Amino acid sequence: MSENASQSEKRYRSNLQSETDSSALYRALADSEDNPQLAEIYRRLAAVEDAHAEFWRERLKSIGARLPAHRTGWRSRALAFFAHRFGPAFVLPIINGLERTDSAHYDNQHDAVQAGMPATERSHARVLRAIAAGPGGVSGGQLAQLEGRHPAGGGGNALRAAVLGANDGLVSNLSLVMGVAGANLAPHAILITGVAGLLAGACSMAMGEWLSVTSSRELYEAQITTEARELEEVPQEEEEELTLIYQAKGLSEDEAKRIAKQIISNKDTALDTLVREELGIDPKALGGSPYVAAATSLILFALGAVVPVFPFAIFAFSTATIVSVGASVAMMFLLGAGITMLTGKNALVSGLRQVLIGLAAAGVTFGLGKLIGGIVT
Repeated sequence: MSENASQSEKRYRSNLQSETDSSALYRALADSEDNPQLAEIYRRLAAVEDAHAEFWRERLKSIGARLPAHRTGWRSRALAFFAHRFGPAFVLPIINGLERTDSAHYDNQHDAVQAGMPATERSHARVLRAIAAGPGGVSGGQLAQLEGRHPAGGGGNALRAAVLGANDGLVSNLSLVMGVAGANLAPHAILITGVAGLLAGACSMAMGEWLSVTSSRELYEAQITTEARELEEVPQEEEEELTLIYQAKGLSEDEAKRIAKQIISNKDTALDTLVREELGIDPKALGGSPYVAAATSLILFALGAVVPVFPFAIFAFSTATIVSVGASVAMMFLLGAGITMLTGKNALVSGLRQVLIGLAAAGVTFGLGKLIGGIVT
């Protein structure tokens, strides 16, 4: 189905904005990267995105459209900020996920296909996936393969956890506070209830996170112990399993056998490789520290839960209720918009959706509190 001039202009502008955002983000990663080899990779990726952006500018000129002012989107600016503040590794899982999602963006755009953009976008996704999976730099030969110049052959996310943890505290404590506010209790009673809910919820989340991570570590340790025993007792079977894994990754049977035999012959590295390749476990991390996970969960939940509570420590009942709901709505919108850095969806839609869900939960508890309060009193 052919598109008219207005549709073409809209598509060109959208593509130009996307390429401009990607270029700015890759340059931010390069500026924040301590490893000069990785920094150079990011700069090369940015240069490719610049070339794509120029392509779409020329397309706009060809239909007589006015070129838009250069402005990086809010998502790329936010990710660049986090990269500068916490390092590229902090945002790389998000960018990697967005690149995978967008790798097929140009597949159905005839002009982009003619310019070879789909292959380039998939190449960028492979490069980022390799960087995210690897412990360090990428060699020149590996980079050439990843970028598609030669045939291929040779974490839970912190931001997501922060957004969801704070959102849990915010929505659950807002619902609790609105429930007791509906019962028309005194501000100090609502304050005490809210603080109790904050402490109970934060401690519960922390204990649950500690148990979850500890249980995962114990499971991983048991699997590693089993793998070590099998490596000692039946090394031939482990070598065969490793061969099949490398064949599944695209190596020839002879090449896979050669690599597997070489790995199994070195007892110092064989178990580490088997655990990573066969079980998908990082033996040095084992899911992270349960204490760090518990403390992080407690803090994030508390930060969200304090928002609907603090107004009752300052204002009278009516004012406190309005301020509590207003502050919670603002925070819910920010959290909903923030999660779009992971999903790539529209920030306004996501933020408003989060607000509606949170207000619905608070409205239900407010109504029930009012009903129960009327019966009890």
